[in-house]
Amino acid sequence: MPRALLTRRVRFTAQHRYPFGAWASQDFHEHHYTCDVTVGGEIDHTTGFVVDLVDLDDVIREVVLERFDKRNINRDVPEFDEGRLVPSGENLARFIFERVEEALGDRGTVVQVRVAEDETLWATYNGGG
Repeated sequence: MPRALLTRRVRFTAQHRYPFGAWASQDFHEHHYTCDVTVGGEIDHTTGFVVDLVDLDDVIREVVLERFDKRNINRDVPEFDEGRLVPSGENLARFIFERVEEALGDRGTVVQVRVAEDETLWATYNGGG
């Protein structure tokens, strides 16, 4: 069976801050993030798709947009509360990958998540490591 990759791009705006290093500050700063979620698999003979796009869009809306858009990641997303996950691009990509993977279940296979803070800086997570 032929295989393919499909990527859905969404954008969201969120604030965060780092608790350490050169970027440590009491002030939050805002990014206009771009998030690419790539799924892959066999192309269904009947539909021509590797995943039902409505399912993928529903999952991305719930996991990414409803959770992060117009939010303060440190304050509004419990997993990134003080002393928990640092809201780095790397952790955001991993967090989104794992939740999309869980929410899609057997309806699709997540291959990669890429989270960009701007056009010069992004993190990519491919799972398992």
